[in-house]
Amino acid sequence: MKVMVIVKANKDTEAGIMPTTEELAAMGNYNEELVKAGIMLAGDGLHPSSKGKRVKFTKAEPKVTDGPFAETKELIAGFWMWRVKSMAEAVEWVKRCPMSDGVELEIRQVFEADDFGEAFTPELRAQEERLMSEAHKLAKS
Repeated sequence: MKVMVIVKANKDTEAGIMPTTEELAAMGNYNEELVKAGIMLAGDGLHPSSKGKRVKFTKAEPKVTDGPFAETKELIAGFWMWRVKSMAEAVEWVKRCPMSDGVELEIRQVFEADDFGEAFTPELRAQEERLMSEAHKLAKS
């Protein structure tokens, strides 16, 4: 199963406070363990919401709002994409994460093709596979 591990934003991440050398080293070591275990597919930190935008879709035209965004609890500071055997395995890996006191991580299962049932026709599956193949090629270049 594939999961997204979401690093929730807090006042420090929203203020743009960067991690220390020690924190970066600890996270690098943790990420190395994830890669060696064949779990980590991707992962990145995000700039504060002050550098972001939100787009809200309405019946008229989409409305764009500039950051920063007030509700920190709704914001994301970073993420990983993992392939794990179960949610329990993801939880065990998350428990080992070198995070500061008060940081909150959320684990969410990612939809996969079979989750959509018959609505995801063979033609749609083929299109998705083609697009993901192209996206992976772009990511490598």
